[in-house]
Parts: sequence; structure tokens; C-alpha cells
Amino acid sequence: MKIRIVTVGKLKEKYWADAVEEYRKRLTRFADISIVETEEASRLPTPDAIRRKEGEGILAKLKGYVILTDLGGDMPDSEGFAALFEKARERGVSEISVVIGGSHGVSEEVRKAADVRVSFGRMTYPHQLMRVIVAEQIYRAMTISAGTAYHK
Repeated sequence: MKIRIVTVGKLKEKYWADAVEEYRKRLTRFADISIVETEEASRLPTPDAIRRKEGEGILAKLKGYVILTDLGGDMPDSEGFAALFEKARERGVSEISVVIGGSHGVSEEVRKAADVRVSFGRMTYPHQLMRVIVAEQIYRAMTISAGTAYHK
């Protein structure tokens, strides 16, 4: 299975990049994992214009089954998140895109393109930190499915 984490912008701080890379490396034994960065549009005049422009970049990179991180999404536990990947695999899905929007969120077009929307809680997190959280939760999901000891 191929898993793509599609995200807006580049990680500027080394500690975030190191954490994401650690989980990316761990995931290689379960899936072909890649991080796909789209262009940040922070210089546009309004949040709506930013979401639209960033949304165009996200939509251009989506492949396969699309999981969107979204405050308005369902809030599964780790086993429920793992089940999303298992069900996709059972249906013959070969590629999953997990989307992390920019600091202003995502456009309505990106929401409509999602097969499922998932919330990691009602709190707001910096999108750089969300990369680490999403990478860790994908790793956790894979270990749950594989029955390894990581998830307790």
C-alpha cells in the first residue's frame, strides 16, 4: 500500500522534520510512505483566498482514498483510525492520501474531495505539529493492524 501525507508548506524547524522522518522510516516496513508538500499561500490578502489557492495545490496531489484531517470530522480512537486503513485495503485500495491543511484550514473543494474526514480532537494544533501527530498515528495504525507491541 502507498500512503501519501499531503501537506501545505515546508517544515522550517529541524526538530519537527526529524520527528516526521523518524516515523516515515518506521513506516517503511508496512507501506510505501511519502510526504508531499504543496505550496503555502500565506501572502494572499484573505484567509479565504489562501484556502482556495492552497486547496488547488492539495487537489492536484491527491491520489486514491482521501483522509482529511479536519476539526469537523469524526473523532476515532487509534483502533478506529487503524480500521480506516484496514477497510481501504480490504476494498482493494492501493493508495491513500492523508491531508493536512495549512494554518487557515482547507477549502470546501478539498473537503468535498475527501472520502472521510478525521478530527484529532477539538483543540487546534499548529499544522507543523499535525505532521508529527499524523505520522505517529499512521504508524500506530499500522502496528495495530500488524498486531505488534507498539500500541498498548
